[in-house]
Amino acid sequence: MGVSRSASVALSALLAGLVGYEAQAQGLDVRPPENRAIDAQSPQVQPAPPATDAAPTTPVARNASVDAGVHEPSKPDPSAAGAGPSATTTGPDANPSSSGTPSASEAAAPSPLPTDPQAAAIATRLADPKPLLARLSTKDREAIQAFYALGAFKPVWILDGSLTPAAKSVAVRLAAAGEDGLTASAYPAPVLGTLGTTEAQIADADLKLSAAVVLYARDARGGRIHLANLSRLITPVLDLPAPDAVLARIASGGSSAGSLLQGYNPAQTGYLALKARLAMLRGQSQTASAPSVHLSQGPVLKLGMTDPRVPALRSRFGLETRTAGTLDAGPGNSESYDAGVVAAVAAFQRARGLPPNGALTAQTVSALARPDAAGRTDEAEAALIVNMERWRWLPSDLGRDYVMVNIPEFRLRVVRDGRQRDEARVIVGKTESPTPIFSGLMEYAVVNPSWNVPPSILKNEFLPGLARDPNYAARRGYEVVYRNGNVSVRQPPGERNALGFIKFMFPNNHAVYLHDTPNRTLFSSAHRALSHGCVRVEDPFRFADAVLPEAWSSDRLKKLIGKGERQIRLSEKLPVHLAYFTTLVDEAGTTRTLPDLYGYDIRMKIALGLSPGSLLVARGSDGKSAEARRSLQRKPTTITARTGPALTAAPKPMADARRARIREVNSDGPVSRAMVERPPAGNSEPDLWTPRPGRPLNGWW
Repeated sequence: MGVSRSASVALSALLAGLVGYEAQAQGLDVRPPENRAIDAQSPQVQPAPPATDAAPTTPVARNASVDAGVHEPSKPDPSAAGAGPSATTTGPDANPSSSGTPSASEAAAPSPLPTDPQAAAIATRLADPKPLLARLSTKDREAIQAFYALGAFKPVWILDGSLTPAAKSVAVRLAAAGEDGLTASAYPAPVLGTLGTTEAQIADADLKLSAAVVLYARDARGGRIHLANLSRLITPVLDLPAPDAVLARIASGGSSAGSLLQGYNPAQTGYLALKARLAMLRGQSQTASAPSVHLSQGPVLKLGMTDPRVPALRSRFGLETRTAGTLDAGPGNSESYDAGVVAAVAAFQRARGLPPNGALTAQTVSALARPDAAGRTDEAEAALIVNMERWRWLPSDLGRDYVMVNIPEFRLRVVRDGRQRDEARVIVGKTESPTPIFSGLMEYAVVNPSWNVPPSILKNEFLPGLARDPNYAARRGYEVVYRNGNVSVRQPPGERNALGFIKFMFPNNHAVYLHDTPNRTLFSSAHRALSHGCVRVEDPFRFADAVLPEAWSSDRLKKLIGKGERQIRLSEKLPVHLAYFTTLVDEAGTTRTLPDLYGYDIRMKIALGLSPGSLLVARGSDGKSAEARRSLQRKPTTITARTGPALTAAPKPMADARRARIREVNSDGPVSRAMVERPPAGNSEPDLWTPRPGRPLNGWW
């Protein structure tokens, strides 16, 4: 009877603990095996123990460990007379020689293969540098290797030549990855043959399924795109799961493994609403319920050929088998790849964006297995997928209490005990100075704040203004401060202060925060991308009522105005999420489309392969030669898919995307068709403009 994978891992961990405990009691130098990949660039070298305590050990190859419960006995060193019992060190590093560095023969010694043929096949496949999956990173592959080594290289998903219940459940979830806006073809589930399956084939199938599970889990948490290549101002801390933790959890999940894997996707209401809308959109776009069909790989089929896969194709396209005596051929043959099948396959290829040659190619076989049609370029579908991806940038737990700012909506919401308490209009960063996207923790507020002019504003606005008008600083209440040979510009507290009467601080690397403003008339505009990056709140004292301790009411705060700078700390840190959703489903169930202020939508569509005018260069699927592909990857680009290849089209910088005329979109009411033109900058605040006033508001919210 086979031993389950989870039991094997648990036994290995227990034995490792016992060995370590006994070794400490005897004063031996023993390092327990780690179940995580160890950085090969930072070897953990232990000083050699005295010869009377332990003998030198057999070196182990880099990036490989052995089962904690099965230690290979080391050969005694002839030069170490009277050596005591041997201690085996596991991990990616070979034990050092007496001089502290391994000899050439030790460094070249390969890791011994397991005696079990199936385990040996897995160890051999892991030693092969051939990729398991195209987008799997080297670090994740090393972690998978360490996980298998901890379990003595036993299969994780295949037992006695058959897929385990966990493997079958996972395969179903991977095939349905499109439900969550992911691409099912990126996580291929291997299919085992019924006859003649070798140990090498089982090893390859088991490892590839592990790689697909790890990649899916990390993609579901936001690992598909290099966010720094989208913008240096998109800096969320992604909660990417560790590969060993994913494999241990999913492999032991039994028939619930697929549900556990799907659980790595966001569970917030906003994400689920977009997911439901995506399913509805795809249901409406499908002409007939066309089921997926999983065909085994085989030769390319062309007109006149016969193949046992053809009956499944006929069933998929609703074609009848030719009866005897038809004009085009003799007796009917359900396996014949005739003109009717060719025409149906060509129509399918055309609908999926494949070359409509009517031949059953490997690409066509893969497309037939994907009911989600992941390659569509429909704009509505792409918009939903892009914004579903942005939910992955947020923490999996937003908190029971938090502040959410949706930048394109120009709106802030306060949530208390899981329910929305208040909302407010906000002003966000201009196109050339975007508000960053990240999550932070609000710690305190400052009443009567002073403002130290940032170097960028000092260089681009203050100094040019001073050159034009010697009284520029005095008229705006700025003070020039000389300190330790450095010159800075400060605006003291007061009515003209750019931060208004109060600011709310959540320390971050971008030096942005929420604050008041002296230019409150700007909130009447529908388009409120007007700041240098910070977020201005329309009624900061009402906002303070919602976020500060109860003792600090708005009336009490207002009494502090003009009495010097005062800091008020929150009793508990409050999460603040600066998000960027251009498509959302509101409380009424209506899908709303908001302006893409900073041009991030097209960049994400390119990175995800959703843009009609772009080509995501997938490895081996673009029709280019290997040299042409390498040449393309050497060209500098601004966007890359995570651990993947470059993109052929680079978007224009944000500053170049500015237009003289913009569409005025009122996120607080019906969409306005009016086009407004930016007037000259006024003198009320550096580099700001006052748009045409919008409709008056009834109250603050």
